[in-house]
Amino acid sequence: MAQMTLFDGMAEPLAARLRPRDLDEFVGQKHLLGEGKILRRLIEGDNIGSMIFWGPPGVGKTTLARIIAHRTKARFVDFSAVTSGIKEIKQVMEDAEKGRRFGEKTILFVDEIHRFNKAQQDAFLPFVEKGSIILIGATTENPSFEVNGALLSRCKVFVLQALSEEDIMSLLRRAVSDERGFGALRVDISEDALKMIAVFANGDARSALSTLEMAVLNGEEESGGVRVTADTVEQCTSRKSLLYDKTGEEHYNIISALHKSMRNSDPDAAVYWLARMLEAGEDPLYVARRVIRFASEDVGLADPRALDIAVAAYQACHFLGMPECSVHLTQAVVYMSVAPKSNALYMAYESAKKDALTTLAEPVPLVIRNAPTKLMKELDYGKGYRYAHDYADKLTDMQCLPESLAGKTYYRPTEQGAEAKIKARVEEIKRRKEQLKGKK
Repeated sequence: MAQMTLFDGMAEPLAARLRPRDLDEFVGQKHLLGEGKILRRLIEGDNIGSMIFWGPPGVGKTTLARIIAHRTKARFVDFSAVTSGIKEIKQVMEDAEKGRRFGEKTILFVDEIHRFNKAQQDAFLPFVEKGSIILIGATTENPSFEVNGALLSRCKVFVLQALSEEDIMSLLRRAVSDERGFGALRVDISEDALKMIAVFANGDARSALSTLEMAVLNGEEESGGVRVTADTVEQCTSRKSLLYDKTGEEHYNIISALHKSMRNSDPDAAVYWLARMLEAGEDPLYVARRVIRFASEDVGLADPRALDIAVAAYQACHFLGMPECSVHLTQAVVYMSVAPKSNALYMAYESAKKDALTTLAEPVPLVIRNAPTKLMKELDYGKGYRYAHDYADKLTDMQCLPESLAGKTYYRPTEQGAEAKIKARVEEIKRRKEQLKGKK
């Protein structure tokens, strides 16, 4: 016969056993669920409209839906974007439409709504519009990107935040003492150990409870209780989960943080964000491509070597891969951070692009047109062209811009780094061309 243990009867995961049953047990989101806050009033008054809960994993999106399910008089349908398709959507919609005719409201909760494609999301739209269903969606992704505009415009978006360390600590203490948790086990675990778990969880309640459960199940049984040592907790938190999604919003947030840290000449912040990306599994070639862009967009001719350094880092990443190439990317990122900054090239192109798009029909001046045929020469293609190398200073006053843009300036060099010399050269060229015009 198998020996009984203290953990018998705990087949259901701790996070499921401790799921809050009402708003009073819910931890965090005070900005939405504190006394008098709008979402709390909507739930308590059973006055729910279509809405989307957007927030990182483990902050209570699904739990809020369960609380609504227990409080509402409406028919509540739990729907998963992972396991359902158009066929299942249509069946639910038909049932909801029948209910509406008899005065019954249907609340449809769609977990991970961002996993539905546009066609699947469109299937909800007419039923939301005519009130057959009240849609509640939950997503970890920015709904502006992942939910089609027509559907999003009919939903109120509530942004849920990562739980604070104190929120997580409160939840862990309850898990240790509550009968639904480990209250019957007499768990001996220090506040410092709980704090280690709270920090590791990074605002994710589910991660915190799963880690605590692992630590308790691997604790030392003694005197009818369980002792969880700091060493056990350390083993359960050996590698911190990094909040990063290579295709989601956090991906763009962190590459933005890297770019803006380099632009602000902050090498320490830049290296930190670089490490966040690489250690979370980002493709180093993606980062290298962004650094190449930065080299011209934000450094430019203030330090012409910047582009060489960035391209060399890309090649090193291609040759070596991770983890070896991390040091080459660090070199490039630090170089970009401390290099003098100029966005003159970026501004020049953006200004020229604006004019180019509004003058697409503007003809190329005859003087600089190519004239490979006799007919073209007879039409004055290339007539009056002057070969710069045949003139002093390799300069002429020939007009190369279209007539409507004559005299327009796009490139405005700064006085940063090497670009100061380029600025002086540009100004000298302009002076010489004015002198040449005056001699005519």
